[in-house]
Amino acid sequence: MTSKDPKGTRGARRSVWRRALTSPPTPSEPPAPTAADPAPEPVEPPSVVQAALYQDGVRVSSPATLADTFHELRDTRGGMAWIGLAGPTEDELLSLAVEFDLHPLAVEDAMEAHQRPKLERYGETLFVVLRAARYLDAPEEVDFGELHVFVGPDFVITVRHGAAPDLSAVRHRMEETPDLLKRGPEAVLYAILDAVVDGYAPVVAGVQNDIDEIETEVFSGDPEVSRRIYELSREMVEFQRATRPLVGMLHGLMAGFAKYGTDEELQRYLRDVADHVTQTSERVDGFRQALSDILAVNATLVTQQQNAEMRALAEAGFEQNEEIKKISSWAAILFAPTLVGTVYGMNFTHMPELHWVFGYPFSITLMAVVCTSLYVIFKRRDWL
Repeated sequence: MTSKDPKGTRGARRSVWRRALTSPPTPSEPPAPTAADPAPEPVEPPSVVQAALYQDGVRVSSPATLADTFHELRDTRGGMAWIGLAGPTEDELLSLAVEFDLHPLAVEDAMEAHQRPKLERYGETLFVVLRAARYLDAPEEVDFGELHVFVGPDFVITVRHGAAPDLSAVRHRMEETPDLLKRGPEAVLYAILDAVVDGYAPVVAGVQNDIDEIETEVFSGDPEVSRRIYELSREMVEFQRATRPLVGMLHGLMAGFAKYGTDEELQRYLRDVADHVTQTSERVDGFRQALSDILAVNATLVTQQQNAEMRALAEAGFEQNEEIKKISSWAAILFAPTLVGTVYGMNFTHMPELHWVFGYPFSITLMAVVCTSLYVIFKRRDWL
């Protein structure tokens, strides 16, 4: 995306922002301090991590404040400022916007953070958003950071949100290779891109190890593996969002090599970074597919285990039912003689069978016939 403001609009915006930043506050007489006044709150440390001026690839100055950086850059012919900030305040970003004529939309994105990776060109300034990642061994999870980079003709501004990446190592590496650093702000952009992409390698290795562990847990029947698969899948979605846009961004950057006169050596370096990004993006896509397959296999294994448990419960219920049938059958058989004996054991006066000569043999025969009949019936129905 290329946008170029007319000089009149650009100057008007600069003057408006400068008035907003430099207008003196309305004078008022401060109240006299008293003994009851609370102690002043401590001043928060500045968010400027490091600011340095370079000339021909060599550091010539390390200003302590942004104002000193601006002043020294104006006085240094052919110099380049590299300003690193971490979680800057709105005033600091606005002062940078006024000094280097940064586009308001890019500044707004840098203030709000939580942006998708992208590359946009505003006149002579490139605005790049990167999502860095690092693998945390203890919790076995991926931590994502966000980095905004402004690249102009004589400056590089980095705005970091999060712990990654370690730009001090990038700065140290570039200062040890002045032949590369003297190629200008685009060389710094390359070094930052390379550091972010190289930071993906430990993440890829850690995720690969997690997937290997998950495969073992799936086939060992660990009940917590489903949660771990889901959490890692969510991290891979974030990882994919961080890496996939970089492929298009770098190809877009390479497409402008001829138009913007990019150094040939830097072109080679950037192509190498693009190759690494493509490989990482393909690995992440493979991880997502592997996790999807593992989740499907785990669901199948869980279903099989549940079916086996249901089958075992059904078999246990069937066996229990068979035992209940046997117990019920014998209870019914034994209940028949008890019923006959109970009837004739009531000893009422008017019971003809009590004085009958064949009463006793009849009752015994009746008990035997009833018990035998019940036994035959239950036996035919496989209850016994």
